[in-house]
Amino acid sequence: MKLLACDLGGTKVLIGIFQQMKNGSPKLLSKQKYKSSNWNSFDEILDDFIRTQNLDSSLLVACFAIAGAIKNNAGQITNLSWKISSSHLKNKYNFLDLEIINDFAVQIYGIPFLRKNQFKSIQNIKLNPSMQEKDFHTIVGAGTGLGISRGIINKKGIIALPSEGGHNEFSPRSLEEWEFKEWFQKHLKINRVSSERVLSGQGLYYIAKWKLELSDLPNHEFKDTFNKVSESPELKTHIPALICEKANLKDELMTQVVRFWLNAYASFLGDIALHELCYGGLWISGGTAPKHLKYFLSDNFLKHFLNKGRLNNIVKTIPVRIIIDEEFGMFSAACRANMINQT
Repeated sequence: MKLLACDLGGTKVLIGIFQQMKNGSPKLLSKQKYKSSNWNSFDEILDDFIRTQNLDSSLLVACFAIAGAIKNNAGQITNLSWKISSSHLKNKYNFLDLEIINDFAVQIYGIPFLRKNQFKSIQNIKLNPSMQEKDFHTIVGAGTGLGISRGIINKKGIIALPSEGGHNEFSPRSLEEWEFKEWFQKHLKINRVSSERVLSGQGLYYIAKWKLELSDLPNHEFKDTFNKVSESPELKTHIPALICEKANLKDELMTQVVRFWLNAYASFLGDIALHELCYGGLWISGGTAPKHLKYFLSDNFLKHFLNKGRLNNIVKTIPVRIIIDEEFGMFSAACRANMINQT
């Protein structure tokens, strides 16, 4: 049996064909990556993939993981205008079976089948096998947005529990973070700043813009880059990667930007660990995770992650792991498709 797995995000769409395996870990046969902004709809991408792979969709079990909330087996990509409907896709492509699921909820289904080369341990805690709470897992990931999902994983099966916790309110921990939040509200003319606004990839853009306005470096090359955004809005999506590149080249101001962002993210992850009490594991996923692996494995990450006052002893008992496989979303969708076919 062939499985069609897809990870649909605001930036890219990754589609793969997998071979069903009895052990629950599907084998990748072929894949293709699409830039979301180059296409008018998901149907166009799916048509292209099915044609180029010479597939008969009526013989496929499919799982589509989308970056957005799901209701009545349909949803809309958070940062695009695309609407994805299970009934529409079933009618058009006649799949053998099909499920639409949130792109972070689906990752819960991939956790039991992770291989050692797909993740790194940050805080490796050995749990008591009889501890019931060890079944609880949480995944958090910053990329185009800030996704969160929870789940229960045990011998009885897997239960995925979607969340929109990335949209809770950003809570400044210092005068610097408070000043940034005030600037952010004025700049975007909004009353509320969510964690996603600050901790997603675009958060880097706004932190850098704020720092540049405060800077006494009038000739910093990024000032020209930001000025060009109004002429070329697409440039805005590339700036976070440019910021990280400059930080890696020891640009002092951009290093401050990345440090501000990562430290706030680490603290947020500590808050989520307390909120969820995910003794099975807190998993850091998303597009930014592998790019900042060195930071996540550093003492500085643990310093901000564990800084929870009276409750830091609880955070110390939660296993923390970072997923370094950038295709984990598609892999998890294949794992879910494998499960669907066995029910």
